[in-house]
Amino acid sequence: MKKDKNFKFRLDASLCKGCGICSALCPTGALRSDAGGRPVFDEAGNCAGCALCELRCPDFAARLEQSACGGLA
Repeated sequence: MKKDKNFKFRLDASLCKGCGICSALCPTGALRSDAGGRPVFDEAGNCAGCALCELRCPDFAARLEQSACGGLA
């Protein structure tokens, strides 16, 4: 049986400078940038879990978590 993967994007707003890198690199469009350039996790169901947002954040402000229960963490 295939287990669904659900992800939650966490942002440390005190570290984020609003560069937009995480949103620009998101291959599925799960992240978009707000007017200030900060990421908004709009399409959680589209998240592939690649973690490019976390890996490429120059300020270590982005974190992607996978829930263990099939729902968002």
